[in-house]
Amino acid sequence: MSTAQEVRRVEHIMGLPISLRIDAADSDGGASVAASVAADRVFAWLREVDARFSPFIADSEVSRLGRGELEPHELSPDLVEVLALCEEYRVASGGAFQVRLPGRGLDPCAMVKGWAVQRAAELLLAEGVTTFCLNAGGDVVSAGRPWRVGVRHPEQADRLCAVLEITDGAVATSGRYERGDHILDGRTGRPATGLLSLTVVAPSLTEADATATAAFAMGADGIDWAAAREGCEVFAVDAERRVFRTSGFPVAA
Repeated sequence: MSTAQEVRRVEHIMGLPISLRIDAADSDGGASVAASVAADRVFAWLREVDARFSPFIADSEVSRLGRGELEPHELSPDLVEVLALCEEYRVASGGAFQVRLPGRGLDPCAMVKGWAVQRAAELLLAEGVTTFCLNAGGDVVSAGRPWRVGVRHPEQADRLCAVLEITDGAVATSGRYERGDHILDGRTGRPATGLLSLTVVAPSLTEADATATAAFAMGADGIDWAAAREGCEVFAVDAERRVFRTSGFPVAA
C-alpha cells in the first residue's frame, strides 16, 4: 500500500523566497528520495542562474555584457535565449517591455525569473517528478493535480482578491504593492501607474511572467493586449479599482 510522501524546500534566491512542494507516493520511500535529489538540482540551477544573470553581481555574465566586456559570440546559449525573449516581448509590447533603459544598463530580471523557474519545472519533469508546485515570490508553476493559488489584494496585504485552481500551468502577477513603482514603461522611462495589479495564467511561467510584466508596463491598454495573447487568461485591477477578468480565468470553485 502506497503512503503519501512530501518533499518541501524553501530558499531565498534572486532576491525572493522560492518554495517547492513535491508530492510522491511510494511504499518504500524511493520516490521521496528521488524527489529530494530532484529538488537539490532545482535549487542548484536557480542559484546558478542568479550568479550568472544577476545585474547586481559584478562578475555575472549579464554585468560583463552590460559593461561591454563580452562580444555576441562569447555569450552562453542560455543568455542568448533570454535576450531573444526580451526582444520578442519588447517588439510585441511596442517597447513597453524594455531591459535596456537609459541610466540603468542591462537588466533582464523581468525575463530571467519566469524563464529560470520554468526551466526548473522542466528539470523536475525530466527527473520523473510529475506532481509539484514551485512558487517564486508568488509566481507559480505547477503540475500533476489541481493546485490552489491565491492572488493578493493589491491594497490589502491580508486579503485575496481571487483564488485560482491551476493544473499543469503557471500564474504570475505584476503589481505595485510589494516593491512600489518598480516596473517602468520602456516607452517613457517612467513608472507604469495605470494598473494596481495584473495576473496572467499561461501554459508556462516564462510566458505568464513576461506577459504580466509587459502588460503592466503598458498600463490600462495592457489588459486587452495580454488577454489577446494565445493561451493567456487575465485578471486585472486598474488604477481606478475596476476589476477585469477574462472568461477562462480559472477561479477555484
